[in-house]
Amino acid sequence: MLQETQTPPTSENSGSKNLKITMGLAIGVLVIVAGVGLWWFFGRDTPDAVNIDTAAGGVIGQAGESSGGTDDGTIEGTWSVDTSTGEFDFNSATGTFAGFRIKEELAGIGDTEAVGRTGDVSGSFTIEGTTVTDAKITVDLSTIKTNDSMRDRRVQDALSTSKYPDATFELSEPIELGADAANGSTVKVDAEGELTIHGVTKKVTFPLEARLVNGTVVVVGSLDISFADYDVEVPSSMKVVSVEDHGVVELQLLLKR
Repeated sequence: MLQETQTPPTSENSGSKNLKITMGLAIGVLVIVAGVGLWWFFGRDTPDAVNIDTAAGGVIGQAGESSGGTDDGTIEGTWSVDTSTGEFDFNSATGTFAGFRIKEELAGIGDTEAVGRTGDVSGSFTIEGTTVTDAKITVDLSTIKTNDSMRDRRVQDALSTSKYPDATFELSEPIELGADAANGSTVKVDAEGELTIHGVTKKVTFPLEARLVNGTVVVVGSLDISFADYDVEVPSSMKVVSVEDHGVVELQLLLKR
C-alpha cells in the first residue's frame, strides 16, 4: 500500500506565514491603540452637569461653615459676577463658568457628549426688595475650551467667534425671588429674557436655581436650544458620525454684592 508523503514546509513558506501573522498582530495593535486614542480624546467621562448643591458646596469649601443671609439681612443691591472666587477647571469647576453640552456619535466609540466651557463671564443682577429688576450676563465664546484642540477649532469656526465673540443673556421681565431668598434657601425661577448667540437674538425662558451662601449668590441653569435658531452649523469631522441639532447651554455664576 502506497503511503502519501508530505512535503515538509520550506523556509520560504514558513517565513511568509510568520510575516502574515506578524502583520496581523501589528494591525490589531494599531486598531487598539487608535481606539484607545479616540476614547482618550473624545469618549472619556465628561464633567458633570451644573448642580446647585455642588456649586454651593464649592463656595462652602472655600469659606468653611455655611452661612445663609447677609450682614444687613437683605439681598437688595447690585450683584456682580465674581471670577476671583473658586477655580475654573474644565473637569471640576468651583467658580464661575458657562458653556455647552452636545450629544454626538463617534466612529469606533459610539454615543458620547461633547462639553465646552469658559470662565470668561461678566455681568450683574440688580435686586430691589426681593425682585430681580435687571440682569445681563456676557460670555466670551472665543475662549471656550473642550477636551480636544481639534474640536476647539471647529467650535470656534461654527460660532464664528472672530466676528461674534460674545454671547449674552439680558433679562426682559422681573423675577420675584420670595422672602426665603435672603435666608439661604434654594430658589427656583424662570428668567425670561433675550439670548444672543452668533449675532442672533431670541426670546427664551431660562430655568435657574439660586442660593445665598456665605455672602455669595450662587446661580446655576441649563437651557436646551436649537442650533438652527441661531444660524449655527453643527461642527463635524471624519471622526464624528452624527451630532444632534440641539444642545444645552449651561452656566454657573458666583455673584458678590
